[in-house]
Amino acid sequence: MDMNQNVASNIPSWGTFGKPLIDDPETRDLSRVGVVDIGSNSVRMVIFDGAARSPAYFFNEKVMCELGAGLSETGRLNPSGRTRALAALRRFQHLATDLGLPGLHAVATAAVREAEDGPEFCEQVKAETGLSISVIDGAEEARLSAQGVLLGWPGAYGLICDIGGSSMELAEIGDGDVGACVTSPLGPLKLRDIKGGRRARKAHIKHTIETLRDQMGPQRDRLFLVGGSWRAFARLDMLRRGYPLNVLHEYRMTTKQVRETIKFIEKNDVDKLRSQAGVSSSRMALIPYAMDVLARLVRTFKPKDIAISSYGIREGLLYEQMPQILRDRDPLIEASRFSEAKDARLPGFGRHLFDFVMPLFRSAPPARVRLIKAACLLHDVSWRAHPDYRAEVCFDNVTRANLGGLKHSERVYIGLALQHRYRNKREGNRFAPLYELLDERDQKQAEILGKAMRFGAMLWMQNDTAMGHLRFYPKKRELELLLPAAAKPLFTEVAEARLNSLANALKSQTRVITRQ
Repeated sequence: MDMNQNVASNIPSWGTFGKPLIDDPETRDLSRVGVVDIGSNSVRMVIFDGAARSPAYFFNEKVMCELGAGLSETGRLNPSGRTRALAALRRFQHLATDLGLPGLHAVATAAVREAEDGPEFCEQVKAETGLSISVIDGAEEARLSAQGVLLGWPGAYGLICDIGGSSMELAEIGDGDVGACVTSPLGPLKLRDIKGGRRARKAHIKHTIETLRDQMGPQRDRLFLVGGSWRAFARLDMLRRGYPLNVLHEYRMTTKQVRETIKFIEKNDVDKLRSQAGVSSSRMALIPYAMDVLARLVRTFKPKDIAISSYGIREGLLYEQMPQILRDRDPLIEASRFSEAKDARLPGFGRHLFDFVMPLFRSAPPARVRLIKAACLLHDVSWRAHPDYRAEVCFDNVTRANLGGLKHSERVYIGLALQHRYRNKREGNRFAPLYELLDERDQKQAEILGKAMRFGAMLWMQNDTAMGHLRFYPKKRELELLLPAAAKPLFTEVAEARLNSLANALKSQTRVITRQ
């Protein structure tokens, strides 16, 4: 469902777009937020910037500290990891001060909350950096991770699984809310310390996950995987499949593919796989433990499908601060609207372009309408690129952009439409393998949208001036243009050629009617 519809219904003048929230005071307060996540394996600072509902990563830096290494045996934080973490936190606080952030929101998870010297570590950080750390329990960690998923997928439902270094959390989501939350000691750093080899480890995992199942109940919907070890596993799955789009967020796997990738990892040289997939050596060392957890997880819960989420606890902290009116917005549309306002030559024209092209898509379902809407908002944001490469830049930007709420096939649909916004043909370029993520019908629909935007841009007028109307009669194969007299001077030879190109894509004849 289009998340703008409920809001838009109360604001008729904005139609399906809803009133912009970019300049709303509560939104501006979230335009730049700094978050520090002190995990058992890594310490990371993220500074969010841009459209608050779908923020870009202004700054994103991670240090692999392994604070939780050896915790099961010593009960204390890893000494060398503690030194590295403290150095990282000094740097992060210094950067935040120099960038003028009002403050950093810092949270610590399993390692710090379980270590006997965890409170001492927090006091040392406070004394040396001024940074106050909130140590959260497992249930809260699960809840925040689930909220991070909701930031990217407002209508998401299913089971969230967030794996860190020393723990693994589960949370259920549905109808925009977080349900039951549980935690477990199934982090790779803890599993590494189990005696008795892989057989003992797998027995421990089996018992723990069956206990979690008894607590959570049946969870046969989508399984959302959050955490660095899951993302590394997904990279290996992409490598095995020869997958053409190297974007982790919303990457999908089936339970069968998970099993096949586990066999693939077991049968191949680990260092070679690591190099080919672009996985760090420290992360790759944890994969054998994480994949044993994943194998048992999918076998026990039997999810209908599996999705990778790049959003987790850090994004959950941002979501926590959002007013409900902002949470209800579609992250794709808000990010597209922000890009238009920042980069388009005529901000606001995308809304009129949407109205102009929609008669060609009268039977489109809501999921497709939101993609058309996003494409219209983004149609002009890459105009600064060299004209010879503008079509490629459009495609590359949208397929690899930090956008929430987009399946990979939907990225390609918007990218292909924007490519046709600047170029009639798509053959013979380097993106051909990605087109395979769309069936032929959707490729043709993206082409029609792109050519409609390409023609509509020729009628570029002030926001309060009628730009004409399209009417499409599929049974008669006729495309009609109703052109107001004020727009007639814009309908020249080039515009007519673009209209004919659109008509050819629709396999239709054209008819132009000029109104006085």
